[in-house]
Order: sequence, then C-alpha cells, then structure tokens
Amino acid sequence: MRYRTTVVSESLPSISRVPARVVLASIAGLWLCYFTLATLRGWVIGFELDWAMFSRRVVVTVASMAATALLWPILQLMQRRPIWQQAVAVMLAALPCSLLLAGINHWVFADIESQVVTRIGDDRGISIRRDEAGNVLVDLPRPDLPDLPSGEHTARQTTILLDSVGDDENRWRQMTDLALGRYFLLLAWAALYLALLKGAQARGAERREGEYRRAAKAAELRSLRYQVNPHFLFNTLNSLSALVLTGRAEGAERMIQTISTFYRRSLTQDPTTDHPLSEEIALQQLYLEIEAVRFPDRLRSRFEIPSKLAGAMVPGMILQPLIENSVKYAVAASKAAVTITVVAREEAGILEISVSDDGPGSRSGKTGDAAGVGIGLANVRDRLMAGFGTRAGLRAGPAATGYCTTIWLPLVSGRG
Repeated sequence: MRYRTTVVSESLPSISRVPARVVLASIAGLWLCYFTLATLRGWVIGFELDWAMFSRRVVVTVASMAATALLWPILQLMQRRPIWQQAVAVMLAALPCSLLLAGINHWVFADIESQVVTRIGDDRGISIRRDEAGNVLVDLPRPDLPDLPSGEHTARQTTILLDSVGDDENRWRQMTDLALGRYFLLLAWAALYLALLKGAQARGAERREGEYRRAAKAAELRSLRYQVNPHFLFNTLNSLSALVLTGRAEGAERMIQTISTFYRRSLTQDPTTDHPLSEEIALQQLYLEIEAVRFPDRLRSRFEIPSKLAGAMVPGMILQPLIENSVKYAVAASKAAVTITVVAREEAGILEISVSDDGPGSRSGKTGDAAGVGIGLANVRDRLMAGFGTRAGLRAGPAATGYCTTIWLPLVSGRG
C-alpha cells in the first residue's frame, strides 16, 4: 500500500504522442528495408556491384526519408480528428510527396538509364538503343543467313521496334509507375504511424485511469484513516473529564501530556502511506499509557514483536481500534486485571498481528470473520480491503480466555 496524493487536473487531458525517436526510427526502418530489398534485387539481376547504382540509391533513400518526415506534422495536426478524417488527410498529403519522390528518383537515375540498358543488351548479345524520336530499338543478329562471298555485303541483323512512345510519354509513364510505388510506401508508413499513435493513446488513457484510481484510493484511505482520530479523541476527553471530576489532577496532567505526544506522532504520519510496525507499536504503547491513567490497577499489556518484523510496513494506526476495543469491552467491563497482548508473526510471506485480551469474551454477541465489532473493526476491515484487496483481511471472535482479533496483510519490509 504505497499511494501518493495525486492532484487531478480539471483541464483537458494531455494529447498522447508518439515519441520522436520512435517516429524517426519507423521512417528509417521503412526506407532502409526498401533500400535493402532493391539492392538485393539488383544484385540478383547482376547490376548492383556498380558503385554508381549503389550511391544513387543511397541518395534516393535519404530523400525518401526526408519526404516521409514531411507527413509527420500533418498527422500530428489531425490527432484529435476521427480516424476517417486522418485517413483522408494521409491519402491527400501522401500524393504530392509520392510525386516528389518519383521526380527525385527519375532525376537521380536519368544519366545512367542508357548505361543500364546497354549493359543488359551486351550481356544478352543484343543491342538496345533509342532513336531520335524516342523509340526503343533492339538489334538482333540473324544466324539464318549463309556466309556470303568476299565483297558481298548484306544486313547480318534485324532491328525490332520495342517501344514507339516518345520521350515525354515514356518519362510520364515511368514517373507514374514510380509515384504509385512511393505512394503505397508512404501510405504504409502512415498506417504504421497511426497504429503507433493509437497504442500511445491507449497507454495514455490507461495511465490516466491509473492516476484517477490511485487518487480515489488515496482519498478513501485518508477518509478511513481520519475516522479514527475523532473517535479516539472523544474517548480520551471523556477519560480526562472523569479524572478531573474525581479530583485526580496529577493523573489528568499526565494524561494531557501523553495525549499531546500521541497526537504529535500520529498527525505527522501520511494517512495514505504505511510505516514500520515498530512505530505503530510505539504509538499504541502511548495509547495504553493514556488508558492506564484511567485503569491503573486493571490494565496490563504485553507485546511480542520479533525483531525481524519490526521493519514490516503496516497502515498507520491500524491497531488502535483493536486495542481500543479491548480496553472498552474487557478492561472497562471487568473488575479484575486484564492483560492486552499484541503478537506479530510471519507465515509464507504474510504478516499476522493479533490483539487479544483475557477479559470477557462477548463483543455485542457477534463472532466470526463476517461479523465486525462496532465501527472500529469495520474501519480496520475497510482500510485493509482498500489497501490490499483480498490479500488482507480481519478475523475476530472469542478465544479460549477472552477475545482475539487478528489481521493479516502482505509482508513488506521497510526501514527498521
């Protein structure tokens, strides 16, 4: 039970954003993947060992990263909009970026296109060229012609028209093909970004929900903890009044001093945090000193706290209602001396603390786990449930010689 006071802002919730390093890493990852696949494809074809192709692809990849980064601010502006509006914005913004990338790609590779075509033809024993009109021509050898006598000449090859489009039309066809490929990659990155954004928003919502839950839990614990103080003050003031009325001025003065010390220690504790068991025991010893002024001959106390459990963390003043019940129902109701015993033990990672007395065993006629004893035990049960859930609980009922109340909670070590 380690809760801090949380101030919940009444302003609009902050926008969850994808970290810049994640965005840049996604852009770099996408285009490095493209670069790797394109390089492997060219290597398989047999033309990627040429440094000119490799270096130009590096330039195109870097330019593609920069163009993709231009989509980022646009997507950030649309974060509060519905998903369909974000999708439309991405599709529209990616179009000019893809055209820009196609133009850059065409410009970077324009000077080596003819070299690549010629190299492909040489590897296959053919000649590929483009005439003045922009037509693509392929010169194929004619092995079917017989050898001619010396001095006679004829064409030993056949020219095939492969593509009759003009330069402008061919350029726009290439640009369109490149733009469509880049457009798809840009949309793929935008989809990845939106997925990352939705994940960040989900985590942000979960984090805010956790903050609200902790704030509510702290408020509940504070409310339950503060219920103890007025009840205790009411009882001690009644005891003090009884001492004054019976003329026991010395006892009243000693009680006032002890009450002052008790409240100085208890009020300095944060009601939403735990403190060591040793501090809780010291506080309850002060309380018993206060009550001992009322019952000097009837109240006895014994504490069995192993040194290894002195630093175990427990909610502040969690034992006070239990000991107060023993004083009210055992000591005050008995004519003989009553011993209140506090025992702490550990078993399988669970801290058990029992408060028992050897006075009358009845507590309003209720026993067992399900039945509480007045407001005090109900408060303790609620605090344990609020702080630890089902990992903690309370059991109260008559014992062999009196009454015993036991609480259990997870064993968490702190300062001793």
